[in-house]
Amino acid sequence: MEADKIKESIKRAAQELFRKFGYHKTSVNEIAKKAKIAKATIYKYFESKEDVLHSLLMDYIKVSVHDLINSNTAEEDEEQHLNTLIMKTCRLSYTVCNEFIGWDFIRESTNSQDFLKNLSNELEEMLVSAFSQLSGIRKHETYLQRLRFLIKCSKSIVFSFAFTSVSDSDVRKNFVSFQKEILPYLVKAAITI
Repeated sequence: MEADKIKESIKRAAQELFRKFGYHKTSVNEIAKKAKIAKATIYKYFESKEDVLHSLLMDYIKVSVHDLINSNTAEEDEEQHLNTLIMKTCRLSYTVCNEFIGWDFIRESTNSQDFLKNLSNELEEMLVSAFSQLSGIRKHETYLQRLRFLIKCSKSIVFSFAFTSVSDSDVRKNFVSFQKEILPYLVKAAITI
């Protein structure tokens, strides 16, 4: 049980520092100091700072996916349901990038692009898996194929915003543009598959 408490302490300290300073500007030494442990203790539980971030993000994403899945019980039609689901997924991705990693690091680091690609693939699998376990009409294979199509298209577009935008306000403008000008057409294309 002590190991779980130490691990949680490390993650809490890292989360606070990542949100305050961004992933790139937070060192392992600062995390250890904040968690009131030795730096070597972090490496006993996590291979790297990136591993701490990944663990934090997966915890956050698991809770968010659970909330996202369970909050969609009373949607109108399939088109509206898919539109709402993709926007919530995009907001989740935005929050992950904005609060945990930092846009500057995402745009400047080659490692961050691979990290985000792997993370987005895990998010996609979690969403599709969670929806496939739901009972009801939306469980059918066609729906899951549509969902996977939408997630793949959306994440490609949304991550391109992050990598090409100059400022945080550009990223936000691009999200609004995506929601109003691109997503409705993607949903319509998914429904006609």
